[in-house]
Amino acid sequence: MAKVIFEFEDKSIPSKTVEADNFENISILEIAESNDVHLSHNCGEVCACSTCHVIILDGFDDLNEISDREEDQIDGAINPTLDSRLGCQAKFINQDATIKVLIPDQKLIIAHEH
Repeated sequence: MAKVIFEFEDKSIPSKTVEADNFENISILEIAESNDVHLSHNCGEVCACSTCHVIILDGFDDLNEISDREEDQIDGAINPTLDSRLGCQAKFINQDATIKVLIPDQKLIIAHEH
């Protein structure tokens, strides 16, 4: 069983765990959206902005490899780290993985509400 644990930089928001039989090839953003977890995104999931920036706290190797284009977009994110990914591009490659994700404070991001 696959699991995503969403934690939030905004400590007023409680963490949320989402489980499924299979998240293989599904993005962190898609999982967030389908489980009422707010993660800003402006570009329509085409790797053209950095509003869906997240930090992978655990399980980085259970996600697809980061592309050069994604790395370029992450450079424009607020406070990127070596464990940063774009939620729209980070997809499960291991159906039994547990991924722990930190969602930066969404109040700092100028984005459309989705």
